[in-house]
Formats: sequence, structure tokens, C-alpha cells
Amino acid sequence: MADEQLKVYDEKMKKAVDFLGTELQAVRAGRANPHVLDRVRVDYYGTPTPIAQVANISVPEARIIQITPWEKKMVKEISRAIQMADIGINPTTDATMVRLVFPELTEERRKELVKEVKKLGEDSKQVVRNARRDGNEDFKKKKKSGEVSEDVIADLSDQLQKMTDKYIDQIDDMIDKKQKELMTV
Repeated sequence: MADEQLKVYDEKMKKAVDFLGTELQAVRAGRANPHVLDRVRVDYYGTPTPIAQVANISVPEARIIQITPWEKKMVKEISRAIQMADIGINPTTDATMVRLVFPELTEERRKELVKEVKKLGEDSKQVVRNARRDGNEDFKKKKKSGEVSEDVIADLSDQLQKMTDKYIDQIDDMIDKKQKELMTV
């Protein structure tokens, strides 16, 4: 029973960490990373579609992403979608492909990205803490209604706190790794 009650909050916390991982992949670190295109949608016959579903995405060099659409007429659509997504890189196109050239990051831009990463980390920590708060409130309600004894509630709260600490540590590790990656020249 205790495991089932904690499982709900464990899943919420895990989703926060997973979401942070996805968001961090989209933060560019001066190297070409195809994940910066994950949130970009291109108009494909009236349907917003991820670029990966209408083109081949490759990284021929450390700072270049090459997008080769399966239909030549999609070159303009992909270029327009990238410009509209405002990922900070202007695409260059030729008849058959779109190229994204990642410039070297300046020290100032690196610091801005580190701030952005820290904010993403704080947002994720807040989600984890909110899940802990919800869990503790739920446990108190069960105690008041007499469903569960005080000892069980204390044990559940302790386990919930340990779970929270585990996920907060994971978030801190992810943020530290991304900061090091961003500050490496």
C-alpha cells in the first residue's frame, strides 16, 4: 500500500527530471546538436510535423547540421520553420538541403546560457518540491480521516523526502554537467 501511494509522486518527480533532460539537450553548446531541432515543426501538407519526419538530419562537421528533405519542395518550408522557431541560428539553403552553422560561443553568451540552464534546473526542482508537498498533504488527510496510523504517515513522509533528495541530486548533477559543457571552450 505504501509503495502505491509513493509511486504517484515518484512518477511526477521522474517526469520533471526527464523533461529537464529534454530541455537541456536543446540548449546549444557551440557544437552541432540535432536536438536543437526537436521542437521545430514544419508545415507538411497542412500538418505541423517534426523536421526529423520529413528530412534526414546529419552532422557532417562539429559545428554544422545538414538537413536533407525527402521532397525538394520542403527546403523552403524547413528553412522558414527554423527561422520562426528562433533557435538563434539562421539557416542557409541551396536547392536540395538546409545547413545550420553554429558559431563559436562568446564568453558572454556562454554565461547567458548557464543562467538559462540554472533557471531550467530551478524550475524542475520546484516541480519536485511541489510533488513532495502534495504527497505530504495527502498523507496528512489520510491521517486525519483515520485511514492510516501516525507511524505509517511518518514512514511515508520520510520515504518521500528521500525520494525528493534523490531527484534534486539528479537535477543538480545534470545542471553541473551542462554548465561544464557550456563553459568548455
